[in-house]
Amino acid sequence: MSNLYRSALGARLAKLPADIPSNDDDDDVEEEEESGDSLSSLPGSGLGPPAMQNKVRKEPNPAFAPILAKSFFVQAVQIALPSRKLDCRAYYTPPLEVNGTVMVCQHGAGYSGLSFACMAKEITDMTGGECGVLAVDARRHGKTVSTSDQPDQDLSIDVLVNDFVEVIQTVYPDPQASPSLILVGHSMGGSIVTRACTMLLDEKYKIGGVVVLDVVEGSAIEALPHMNSLLNARPDGFDSVEEAVEWHVTTKTIRNATSARISIPAIISPSESTSPNVPPFIWRTPLRSTAPYWQSWFAGLSNKFLGVRTARLLVLAGTDRLDKELMIGQMQGKFQMVVVPGTGHMLHEDDPTRLAEIMVDFWRRNERAVVGIKKVGEC
Repeated sequence: MSNLYRSALGARLAKLPADIPSNDDDDDVEEEEESGDSLSSLPGSGLGPPAMQNKVRKEPNPAFAPILAKSFFVQAVQIALPSRKLDCRAYYTPPLEVNGTVMVCQHGAGYSGLSFACMAKEITDMTGGECGVLAVDARRHGKTVSTSDQPDQDLSIDVLVNDFVEVIQTVYPDPQASPSLILVGHSMGGSIVTRACTMLLDEKYKIGGVVVLDVVEGSAIEALPHMNSLLNARPDGFDSVEEAVEWHVTTKTIRNATSARISIPAIISPSESTSPNVPPFIWRTPLRSTAPYWQSWFAGLSNKFLGVRTARLLVLAGTDRLDKELMIGQMQGKFQMVVVPGTGHMLHEDDPTRLAEIMVDFWRRNERAVVGIKKVGEC
């Protein structure tokens, strides 16, 4: 990203709502121990990778050292949501123009907004900054923290959807002045943005489309009985952040080492235990604790996706993931579907360039319906 482009993006920051402070104390947009609670196969992605067996403690491998996120987003922000008793972390690159478009991204279970880092940079570069990206850490994920004095355990779909909607309403309090939004969700996040779309449209926000990444209701529900077995195959933790990154790469949970070095540090955290049986770094979001909510995340997703009143895009790592309802919908031309070969469940991390191309093409093709004739990028 050129210095001129970076300066132009920086100039937009002053236009952020005053109640969304920039997190300058946080060492650039996340040098931190952003290390990763990942689930290579939360419903719908096949068998998970094996755990490291009989592991011998070793020195961290510098080839898997964390990469700062400051080159991928303009800023990290903490968004106060008092009514939700939540302090929500988001990563933001605003569009250069006030009337631009922002892709609002919600990650899957166990991950964080930084799983979209590489794709976000590709999108802003491909569009010359005309399209921005806002990636949000969900409740109990990444650097989003509860401000309640009560235990924060509820990850049911209604809670997550209302959190997401309130983030949008806080960042863009005036729907008429808001940029056009494209809602992008991976796995669990796909269910969140699909349901949130209707609520935001009812509030008169301009929604240019909904994009769901690698999740289909039928295959997700079918996978749920196998989830405990998949979780049993995962390590309880890691000796270092580098080891966590290496595990995700060598098991092909994430096939892009650069993306893993950015995203994985956000999903693990230092252990507070002094027991020698507890690894120094543990999962930030223990996925087994989310089991009571899995059914709610995916039940009814296909019907709701086909029913949203905007352009729809489904991006999959394999055609076998389509269920009957979506197969019929596709034959009727109700949504666009793209399959990205050579990727796994984390397709937006595995091949961020291809995903960005798909997103930008979707945006360009559907923008007229929301904001009128395009000013740039058209023949």
